[in-house]
Amino acid sequence: MPIWSGLRSASFPMSDDQVKGLLMRYDTNGDGRLSRKELQAAFRKLGLRFSGWRARRALRHADADGDGHISEDEMKELIRYAASKWGFTIS
Repeated sequence: MPIWSGLRSASFPMSDDQVKGLLMRYDTNGDGRLSRKELQAAFRKLGLRFSGWRARRALRHADADGDGHISEDEMKELIRYAASKWGFTIS
């Protein structure tokens, strides 16, 4: 059973900016950061299985200041982590 069916199955690599833009669509409160719930919603919509568990893991890894959110400055690390763990290509 695949854990990822969204970006990974794309036939073209995405840039950091494209992935960031895609994720930031789920910033529902407009504060410019992603909460765990917003990240979970993004992962779920993108086809990532076990989105709650993966959102918590990704947040723990990329949330450098420990505020419980992924800021613009932390986004690059979130994308790098997700790409290394879930096998999609970032150009």
